[in-house]
Amino acid sequence: MIKKLLPLIFLIPGILAAQNKADILILNGKVIDGTGNSWYYGDIAVKEGKIIAIGKLTSYTAPKVIDAKKLIVAPGFIDVHGHIESGIFDQPTADNYIYDGVTTVVTGNCGGSAGNLKRFFYRIDSLHPSINVASLIGHNTVREQVMKRDNRLPTLAEQRTMDSLVEQAMKEGAVGLSTGLIYIPGAFANTAEVVSLAKAAGRYNGIYASHIRNEENNAVEAINEAIQVGKEANVPVQISHFKIGGKGNWGKSPITLGLVEQARKEGWDVTIDQYPYTASSTNLGVRLPEWALAGGQDSIKARLRNPAIRAQIKKEMLQQLYRYKFKNYSYAVVANYSSDSSYNGKSITAINKLMGRKSKASYEAETIMDMVEKGGAQMVYHSMHEEDVKYIMKYPFCMAGADAGVPVPGKGMPHPRGYGTNARILGRYVREAKVISLEEAIRRMTSLAAQKFQLKDRGLLKEGMAADIVIFDEATVSDKATFEQPHQYSVGFQYILVNGKLVVEEGKHTKTRSGVALYGPARK
Repeated sequence: MIKKLLPLIFLIPGILAAQNKADILILNGKVIDGTGNSWYYGDIAVKEGKIIAIGKLTSYTAPKVIDAKKLIVAPGFIDVHGHIESGIFDQPTADNYIYDGVTTVVTGNCGGSAGNLKRFFYRIDSLHPSINVASLIGHNTVREQVMKRDNRLPTLAEQRTMDSLVEQAMKEGAVGLSTGLIYIPGAFANTAEVVSLAKAAGRYNGIYASHIRNEENNAVEAINEAIQVGKEANVPVQISHFKIGGKGNWGKSPITLGLVEQARKEGWDVTIDQYPYTASSTNLGVRLPEWALAGGQDSIKARLRNPAIRAQIKKEMLQQLYRYKFKNYSYAVVANYSSDSSYNGKSITAINKLMGRKSKASYEAETIMDMVEKGGAQMVYHSMHEEDVKYIMKYPFCMAGADAGVPVPGKGMPHPRGYGTNARILGRYVREAKVISLEEAIRRMTSLAAQKFQLKDRGLLKEGMAADIVIFDEATVSDKATFEQPHQYSVGFQYILVNGKLVVEEGKHTKTRSGVALYGPARK
């Protein structure tokens, strides 16, 4: 009997060694696992893109060992509000996101997505960017395919066609439906149209994410509409970049957020996302009334060149301005104006003066119309208050979303949120202002986002989960991008893994591209 056992005894060390080999071993880190629980000291073993073990891993070996002593080890951050449809193919290393700790981006927000998601996902998986990419299907995209930019409600046949397009997108891997109800042509839709589309997404277990119809004076009505869509379609709701804009509305975030809290108390799955800045960013055209933007650019030009129509447009622009309690358009700053790049970084007030016009809001409205006639511009609007930003950030069901694309370094004056959203939360609002705890901030950026958008194997440090991991210094992590100098990467992230591959090593992007397309629940 002893002779028979001896070969087995000699084999046992070899068996254990085979079981305990990893590709990457992370040692001595302060592990924050994404659940919201307190940190603990531990090691993590990664193999073939997955987390295979967590704990005190004294028996594990790996060709790559990372000493994470004095560093935080957390799940890779999930940005739930991106617009990377084109930029990711031009800049596949996605440096702005990677240096900010982001390993996954949900794109297709605000009603605008790739028109053919099957092809989009195929391109992502062929390209292998440095980040993972999930996508919503955009209402504006679908409506324009069926109805162009017409200012009218759909016929029954058109509604059915749009519903079927949403269903097809869900089957192709969308995680839900998005709307941008301040943008053309989505602004021309009524609630019933949106409900029908949300039902189509809901039939395939999708969510409804909305850039609501108004984020200023009529924010209460707009939030209620988003909640109504969720109730009638029986789908989870995500309210995008939750904010309250306009001087006259500062301090009203307890009212607007109270609507979300009440809906949740009643049993409706309503959550929000936020970028941690007091300025928003969108196009210049939103300063004009919606009806003036119907049709294509030729239609817009024709209206602006008709004296009577132009006068009516200006009248409504100024009415909007005064409702927001602004005296002029100095709060509106150009991020990118293709017709004249010298305008980039300047306010409408400053540009108006450069044009030799009087310093009055009525003349500034003329300047805006002239710029829209030439193709418009991407803008930054300084219209929010810091106390509202903090109040909203304290809400436990608020996620992080940069509302950004993948910028070309040095081009234009984009909103700094595209470079620094997550690092700003961790540095300014966690470490310095102590608005929320570190563990809570990471929960919002990871497991909460993964749960909402049904990214099943992301958002937690847990055995069997995808090895999307960030390792950073909590004492130094911070955003560097400013409104004056936006093209600056965040600092403090020492190592980042995407699907088990090192994308950042010792603070430097390795140019590794290990990201993949992440599909919604209906794709088989």
